Amino acid sequence: MSIYVGNLSYDVTQEDLSGIFAEYGTVKRVQVPTDRETGRPRGFAFVEMGTEAEETAAIEALDGAEWMGRDLKVNKAKPKEDRGDRGSFGGNRGGYGGGGGGRNRY
Repeated sequence: MSIYVGNLSYDVTQEDLSGIFAEYGTVKRVQVPTDRETGRPRGFAFVEMGTEAEETAAIEALDGAEWMGRDLKVNKAKPKEDRGDRGSFGGNRGGYGGGGGGRNRY
């Protein structure tokens, strides 16, 4: 399981996050997603700790804490499959334009 960290400063680095989460245990991995176009961090990250107890300690200590000028939002990350419905919705949007293709047969 991993931890979702939201409302991050756009200046945050993996090293910054590793440092603050290391106060609560072993940091196994830090992922800071970046914007495809600008390459800048997107304002959230995922952190994996060594044990569930370490994750719980970090969440309890850091959720709502002010860091780098922002109030952090820290909780357990939701599994990827819970977010899969968004892709289906996007696929449905593509279908709207497809119906008009039959009218332009000339």
